[in-house]
Amino acid sequence: MADGAFGVRPGEIAADLPATFDAGLHFIGRLRTPWHERAACPKNGLQTQETCTVEVDPAYAPALSHVTGCTHLILLYWMDRATRGLLVQRPRHADGPRGTFSLRSPARPNPIALSVVELLGRDGDRLSVRGLDCLDGTPLLDIKPYYASTDSRPDAQVDRAGAAR
Repeated sequence: MADGAFGVRPGEIAADLPATFDAGLHFIGRLRTPWHERAACPKNGLQTQETCTVEVDPAYAPALSHVTGCTHLILLYWMDRATRGLLVQRPRHADGPRGTFSLRSPARPNPIALSVVELLGRDGDRLSVRGLDCLDGTPLLDIKPYYASTDSRPDAQVDRAGAAR
């Protein structure tokens, strides 16, 4: 659901989303952060040193077994307040429109986001982490261990000029 801080800006293109869904999801918890408004939220997890909390619903707490053996985790979450269906966006940092799939913006057909976070500790069904970039109360979809040996791609590049391809 979009609020006044979200929506389609001039020059952006949105899709008509299907009336039904292809898959079902279960939120496994909520993310607790200090940010309650989009403007206050960091653009990425490297822009903050804030400690945030991953609240895992008690039914899913057994899945946290051995999680403290990880230094970093991948969190997948649902950007529930983002605009759905944007295909072309006008990012404020860019010199023109960009295709949604070339951006990390939460405004997309399926507003799934991810962050690689540092795991600071566990207390029951709560994890303390650093490196989140979402609004307080964002629904959590999944937690995965981050493996530098397989997840890191040091040679990856993004063409910041945004040349059409």
